[in-house]
Amino acid sequence: MDAHDVEGDLEKILLTEEQIQARLTEMAAAIDADYKGQEILLIGVLRGAIMVMADLSRKLHTPCEMDWMAVSSYGSGTKSSGVVRILKDLDTDLEGRHVLIVEDIIDSGLTLSWLASNLQSRGPASLSIAALLRKPEATKVQVPVRYVGFDIPNEFVVGYGLDYAERYRTLPFVGLLAPHVYGA
Repeated sequence: MDAHDVEGDLEKILLTEEQIQARLTEMAAAIDADYKGQEILLIGVLRGAIMVMADLSRKLHTPCEMDWMAVSSYGSGTKSSGVVRILKDLDTDLEGRHVLIVEDIIDSGLTLSWLASNLQSRGPASLSIAALLRKPEATKVQVPVRYVGFDIPNEFVVGYGLDYAERYRTLPFVGLLAPHVYGA
C-alpha cells in the first residue's frame, strides 16, 4: 500500500519512510550504547508497534528477545478511553530481565503509564520505553520515555502500524488522516 492507494484520505504525509528509518537507526545506536554487554527483552505493544518493533530490532546489535502484549484503551474511536484491558499477555517471565517496551505512539500516556506499572510489578532488572511517536500536547500523564523518535502535533495519524478502523497500517510512512474519514 502506498500514498496513491489512499489518495483523498490523507491531508499530508507527516513523516516519510526515509525519515522514519533514519530515526530508528539513531534510536538503535542509543539503545546499543545504553545496553552494551547486556541482553534485552523487547516487548511490543500490539498491533500498532509491529512495524516499529520489526525495523528497530533489525537495527540493533545488542542481543535481544521479543515478546508481544496486546492492550486496549481505544475501542473504535479516535480518543483513548483511559480504561485499559489486557487482550494478550506476555509469554515471557520478566524477573531479572532488562525490558524495553516498544510503542508506536504515545497519546495521552494513560495506557502506557498503566502498562509500565503493570510490567514493573513483574520484577524486571530494568524497564525502559521506546516510542516512535509522541504527542506532547495530548499528554495527560507524564511517562518517562527513554527513546523518542518524533514529537508530533495532536492530530490523528495513520500509517507505519497506526490504523483507523484497521485500515492504513501498512503504509510505509506516517500521514495525517483527513477529518472527513473519521467524521471529525
